[in-house]
Amino acid sequence: MIKIYFIPILIVSLFVSCASSPPSTTKDVCKIFKEKRSWYRAADKTEKKWKIPISVSMAFIKQESSFVADAKPERRKLLGFIPWKRKSSAKGYAQAIDGTWEIYLKERGNWFTDRNDFEDAVDFIGWYNNKSHRELGISTTNARALYLAYHEGRAGYKRGNHRGKPWLLSVADKVQKQSERYNFQYQKCKKRLSRSFFIFF
Repeated sequence: MIKIYFIPILIVSLFVSCASSPPSTTKDVCKIFKEKRSWYRAADKTEKKWKIPISVSMAFIKQESSFVADAKPERRKLLGFIPWKRKSSAKGYAQAIDGTWEIYLKERGNWFTDRNDFEDAVDFIGWYNNKSHRELGISTTNARALYLAYHEGRAGYKRGNHRGKPWLLSVADKVQKQSERYNFQYQKCKKRLSRSFFIFF
């Protein structure tokens, strides 16, 4: 009986491990979606629901976690070498912090979500950026401003907290360029990706 159950369990374990692994390349969004077909379905669903371009959402995830499912901030060092508490409660693909994630769960009415799940994470990014678009008037294609609001919070963005953080402005510029790069790539493979035979699997 042990042998009979062991093989299916092993197969499922290998599947989960493979499904949660980062893509072999993060430079080309077309190659990412070719390798991670379920990611395309999730990103496309997010774009249709929240009106946030796929290129923006993917640029956010690349910056926040480099597509690592269980990414977390580094731990602080006590006395310079003893691992201590993490810098924040950020977790998963979107690096969503506990408080904001809880608000998302309450508004969406679905508690069976996981920050380590790509579909849930990309939906969270779409949800947050859609709010920033509506409440702050930021264009849905302005990845730079959306990222600043994402990082500082909408209230912090309104106060202009980001203006005194040159390093953050530099990161936001990087996200904007990455979004533009992903969009350029995506336009070349969009039709192929949307074909039913491709997204069926």
